[in-house]
Amino acid sequence: MTQILLIDDDPTTRLVLKRALQRQGYDIIVANDGEQGLDIAHKTKPGLIICDWMMPGTDGLEVCRQIKQSSSLSTTFFILLTARGGLEDRIVGLDTGADEFLSKPIDIGELLARVRAGLRITELSRDLQLQTQHLQKELSEASDYVQTLLPPPFAYDRLSIETCFIPSAQLGGDCYDFQWLDHDHLAIYLIDASGHGVGSALLSISVFNLLHAQLLPDSDFSQPHTVLEALNNAFQTKVQDTLGATNTFFNEKYFTIWYGVYRISTRTLTYSSAGHPPAQLITPQKNSEIPSNLQTLGDPSLPIGLFPDVTYTSQSRTLEPGSSLYIFSDGICDFLTIKGKAWGIESFGALLAEDPNCHRSLPDIVQFVSQYNQDLTFDDDLSLLRIQIEPNFSES
Repeated sequence: MTQILLIDDDPTTRLVLKRALQRQGYDIIVANDGEQGLDIAHKTKPGLIICDWMMPGTDGLEVCRQIKQSSSLSTTFFILLTARGGLEDRIVGLDTGADEFLSKPIDIGELLARVRAGLRITELSRDLQLQTQHLQKELSEASDYVQTLLPPPFAYDRLSIETCFIPSAQLGGDCYDFQWLDHDHLAIYLIDASGHGVGSALLSISVFNLLHAQLLPDSDFSQPHTVLEALNNAFQTKVQDTLGATNTFFNEKYFTIWYGVYRISTRTLTYSSAGHPPAQLITPQKNSEIPSNLQTLGDPSLPIGLFPDVTYTSQSRTLEPGSSLYIFSDGICDFLTIKGKAWGIESFGALLAEDPNCHRSLPDIVQFVSQYNQDLTFDDDLSLLRIQIEPNFSES
């Protein structure tokens, strides 16, 4: 049974109210003053607190303030007993966090009615808390599952890939993979589904599974543009817009993707993208005052799933030994700085170009970027890949 904590320094009031509540079957705990009441509240976690306003030492307002500031007691229904009937006093009490007022002398019928209402609200609040905790547990499990799908970093003399994935608290839609198509071709891709939550995660996982198992029809996995076009045809889920003046259709779930195929023997990268931030290619310049050359690899095409029959194009580029390719989701560059300005891809690319020899680890890069973030944290999933071409290469 939910316990009720009664706090009042007047023994007569305590006795009268306790008996009235016990006759209704309630489990009552009493406290003689505010300090004792706070101590009991933290130990017993009552469902409802009835507290006198005017008490020596810690008064009812201070008790209410501390209760509402406690993470474990903040949803406890709080009834303030007072002889003060003025509007200003009630405003002060409400601002402090009181949920209800009872004016002295106490009418027992009114007291019981307000207690019943308060306990109903307490029960609803606790049900909501349990549902929220259950949802958070499911989101955490979903996030853990997504991370089990992601490949670990790998390295050998001709290529190395580092990875960094930081899931958002709301569960986003990032997913990435790299896999051998044959002994000479490595496919690398990063997916970012729109929105947050289970729906976005399921969409990105569905795309991941199709690509990883190479089950996408009408596509050549070594030709990125055919992969994107096949994905766009496969993910045309339309929802009717019944709110507008006309019956239009739109896709409420879509995703962006950067897809590339690297040929080891020729150091050739063939790539295509759909609505995704362009990859950043950093090439060290040894005989120049400028330490590195920065190039963006991407195409401002439409995301996958927005419209049918979209045409995508592939481009190719030979990568120099010692160069680094960064592929990432917009979580690392789409935020406001502490000065209120957009950070953006250009700022992120410039930061990468400052370190052409990759002395910074990916977590260090993320930590460095977060210092510019107005919120100091990232609201979206954050995925970052660094592909180093012949990382042990040195020019004599």
